[in-house]
Amino acid sequence: MNFLRNRLVVLGLVLLATLLLYLLLPSIRQGSMEPSLEMAMVIITGLVCVCSKIPVNTVMCLCRLQIVLLHGQAFTSKTWEELGTMALLATNGYQALAMDLPDAALRFLDRIAEELELPLKKIEVFPGRVISIMTWEGTNPTLKSILLNSHTDVVPVYQEHWKYDAFSAFKDAEGNIYARGSQDMKCVTIQYIQAVRRLKARGWKPTRTLHLMFVPDEEVGGYKGMETFVKQPEFHKLNIGFALDEGLANPTDAFTVFYGERNPWWITVHCPGSPGHGSRFVENTAAEKLLHFGLFFIITFSLLRLNTSECFTLGDVTTVNMTMVKGGVAYNVIPAEMDVSFDLRIPPTVNLQEFERQIKQWCKEAGEDVTYDFAQKHMNQNITSTDESDPWWNAFSASCKEMNMTLKKEIFPAATDSRFIRAVGIPAIGFSPMNRTPILLHDHNEYLNEQVFLKGISVYERIIPALASVAALPDEA
Repeated sequence: MNFLRNRLVVLGLVLLATLLLYLLLPSIRQGSMEPSLEMAMVIITGLVCVCSKIPVNTVMCLCRLQIVLLHGQAFTSKTWEELGTMALLATNGYQALAMDLPDAALRFLDRIAEELELPLKKIEVFPGRVISIMTWEGTNPTLKSILLNSHTDVVPVYQEHWKYDAFSAFKDAEGNIYARGSQDMKCVTIQYIQAVRRLKARGWKPTRTLHLMFVPDEEVGGYKGMETFVKQPEFHKLNIGFALDEGLANPTDAFTVFYGERNPWWITVHCPGSPGHGSRFVENTAAEKLLHFGLFFIITFSLLRLNTSECFTLGDVTTVNMTMVKGGVAYNVIPAEMDVSFDLRIPPTVNLQEFERQIKQWCKEAGEDVTYDFAQKHMNQNITSTDESDPWWNAFSASCKEMNMTLKKEIFPAATDSRFIRAVGIPAIGFSPMNRTPILLHDHNEYLNEQVFLKGISVYERIIPALASVAALPDEA
């Protein structure tokens, strides 16, 4: 009994150490202490026992645990070996197997590329983060290409808040398809694919090369996806001249088109102060400084919102939201430091250098030694031209007009991979052909009506040829 108990203790320690190393290892490699979003799974499949009968009517069994180690895309069998987990388990008499789970999205894209008879290239920008690119070579491949971009990841679901299984693509009596990603952005992914399928079926050939790109990691910031890929030689070899990416639904008859994005700044303000007992009057506390800075920050932007008489969209204004407050150890202890974090979204019309100088001034006014740092700070403010003289915009908008589509031009209020594309000087439009549809991305019961979805395929069937047929530009002559 003690022998088996000791084995179980060893197993428990191994699994605990492996889990801790797994959570910390990707972050240590990247210089960050944020845990990875990919989770490893450890499944103990059961006991393997050999039993024999011995005198005095007693049966003795020698048992050992059999273990299967399963894991997500970012955590491979090689990782278990590098951590020494496999060797340690084998040394202690356990049968262990590490299995690499196939990625369903990549396998789906493999099949689609084969059906469309398009070459498919896979680029692993980070361990376990694969970008898939289907390429339809144009009749004049020296011209700059067209990028049709979409992302393969989705945000989590809280199934208890959904009417139907969030991953079943249930269609109700009104033709509404309920599924996570139905708006963000599996719809656009499939619309690209089906539009290309139709164009190939009727024998059309593009003048400019088309790239259908499917990227990971967009929903968690894009660092292990597009943000890194645009800096790599493989991206520059694509010779992209113009890009289409995701947009948002529009509840009206119009279609929203996004030509720029607000800059996301995630900032934490550190407020040190005098500690003490909770029963005393203590001056210069951390809480005083935190409240001082927070009130400056939030009230300033609230007054700006109240004093304006212009009609702005969300993408036109700066939003400031306090999202985290940290500090304190007990009810009766005045903390020596408190932190407050904000999510800022800043439109491209704002001078970012002046904005940061204002933050520094507010820190100074809040009290002694108040500092700040950034978890995220995007500075690029490139926007895409929507002037009718611009050949890319003209081709896009003219094809929409031919379909009697009303376009509403806006700055995207949140963030997409388009910002990384624009940052390297490539014009990009955020566009999802979903009108007469409530905005439900990331929401419970996300859905898209089948008629809106099917119409979107026809929309791309017109837009793609228009963009791929743009005449040679001056820098391409």
